[in-house]
Amino acid sequence: MSDSGLGLLQFTAPEQVTARLRRELVECWVEVTNAGGAAGFPFPPVDEGQVAPAVDRIVGALAPGASRLLVARAGGELVGWLNVRRDPYELIGHWGTLHHVQTRPAVRGRGFGAALMEEVRSVARDEMGLEQLHLAARGGAGLEEFYGRLGWKEVGRWPGALRLAPGDDRDEVLMLLAPL
Repeated sequence: MSDSGLGLLQFTAPEQVTARLRRELVECWVEVTNAGGAAGFPFPPVDEGQVAPAVDRIVGALAPGASRLLVARAGGELVGWLNVRRDPYELIGHWGTLHHVQTRPAVRGRGFGAALMEEVRSVARDEMGLEQLHLAARGGAGLEEFYGRLGWKEVGRWPGALRLAPGDDRDEVLMLLAPL
């Protein structure tokens, strides 16, 4: 896959997501999960039948002020995506949460994930009016280092919160990006 022509796209309403894009989101999520990625399905292998309903829930909740889908394409192909959400509750409406941050394993290390993260920072600040972003990452997967290079700070951990298998408990790492 060529790195030329990186495009970062944003979707803010369910009707903007085509059948092709939906299929690509599902395929990417299956690929990432089955390669051991920490993107929402902790117990591989998964298949399209398991992942498609989760994609449909994300797409169905898209709304400009509450939930957006950001997609990275290179060479015409989907290479990664993420979902940013804001809670409507006034007390915490000034921050958003990232969900399902993922890039295809075959293209990791080429800057697509970093580009998505920089784009979501701008979208959250400039279009959604957010002041900070939060995310939870699976410990032991090298994600703290990736996010740290992009300015995120670890603000806490839930020790052993994620049980991937008997004897394989991982911390849930709580991270913050502020100010945006």
